[in-house]
Amino acid sequence: MARLLYSLLFFLLLPLMVIRLLWRSLRSPAYRQRISERFGQVPGAIPHGAIWVHAVSVGESVAAQPLIERLLARYPDIPVLMTTTTPTGAAQVKRMFGDRVHHAYLPYDLPLFWSIFFNRVQPRLLVIMETELWPNLLAHCESRQVPAILANARLSEKSARGYCKFSALTAPMLQRLTAIAVQSAADGERFIQLGYPSQRLSQTGSIKFDVAIADHPQQQGQALRQQWGQQRPVLALASSHEGEDELLLECYPRLAAANPGLILMLIPRHPERFDQVAQLIQQYDLTMHRRTEGDMSAARADQVQVYLADTMGEMLPLLSATDVVVMGGSFEPVGGHNPIEPAALGKPVLMGPHAFNFATIVAGLAAHGALETCTATQLNQTLLELFEQRERQIAMGKAGLHFVQAHRGAVDRLEQVISPYLVETHT
Repeated sequence: MARLLYSLLFFLLLPLMVIRLLWRSLRSPAYRQRISERFGQVPGAIPHGAIWVHAVSVGESVAAQPLIERLLARYPDIPVLMTTTTPTGAAQVKRMFGDRVHHAYLPYDLPLFWSIFFNRVQPRLLVIMETELWPNLLAHCESRQVPAILANARLSEKSARGYCKFSALTAPMLQRLTAIAVQSAADGERFIQLGYPSQRLSQTGSIKFDVAIADHPQQQGQALRQQWGQQRPVLALASSHEGEDELLLECYPRLAAANPGLILMLIPRHPERFDQVAQLIQQYDLTMHRRTEGDMSAARADQVQVYLADTMGEMLPLLSATDVVVMGGSFEPVGGHNPIEPAALGKPVLMGPHAFNFATIVAGLAAHGALETCTATQLNQTLLELFEQRERQIAMGKAGLHFVQAHRGAVDRLEQVISPYLVETHT
């Protein structure tokens, strides 16, 4: 009954969802493309029997990369389908895998759309990254006997409380998951408290620790440093949200006075904010260069104070060019973004007080001296002190590298969870 009421409410709200999609397309035209896929009409080129991996957007797609590379290598004759909900996620899938992986947008969570989707795709296995759970999707997996695995799963206390409030809907949904592979013991305990069987739950750690740091991104980062001037200090704000770019722009004059030649690199989380952030920089009367403008001449580089990274999918080379990284989404109540990538590059990391999406990882990095947290009012002074102490920066970077290396191996453990279901369906 709860799922029926949910489906009815979803159906009634569907026109508003479509309107919202079109509204977002005014700022990001990709949202109005391939709309039929939102209703289950996937591209005809997708073969039957694919391993289906769902990743909401860019962050989850990047996290899934080492797992998908493993699946492509281990099961070369089984196609892989990735679904996302955002165009930026779709673009990231294309950048990472090209034509090796098929892509479609995730349909809206209504039974009719899932019937269309499943009839067309006939997946052999669904792997859901992190926390993207939909009641009708999992009910359809159960009725079609498609194993559904929640991978790299995390569940905050806030989300667990929300699940409890709607237990009539969420409890059956969770039971339909064939297996859950959690990032930490705390995540696992919350799923068990919600009634999920402990024997179907595994602790695999976070596959974000298995991020591959190739030579090429680091070489690109060094090329940027050479373009700007190798000795100039560089501060990055990565994956910023509205309200956070201003924090760093306000800090810049005092930081630059203490650190001559300082370059502030702003990396907005969402492409629709690129022009907005460019306007902000102009309001602060700072000299800006946008990445999409191409390389800078030596004369131009000497004048640049703010480098706006208005491209997608280049986080690793951009962070490779920095001295200190401030992770966005943590000074606004967003929950923070992945601090593992800068730590894996040996960069000292600062985060704000809102890092609940990565609470265990942030606590671990902080305990090992690789990451510090501060409030918005403390940020300026914290950065001043950190830039004054080069040895401290190096020590934090080394601690981050050691922490990341010590926690690798989640892909191996996750493969052990997934492979029995692939063996069963592949024989």
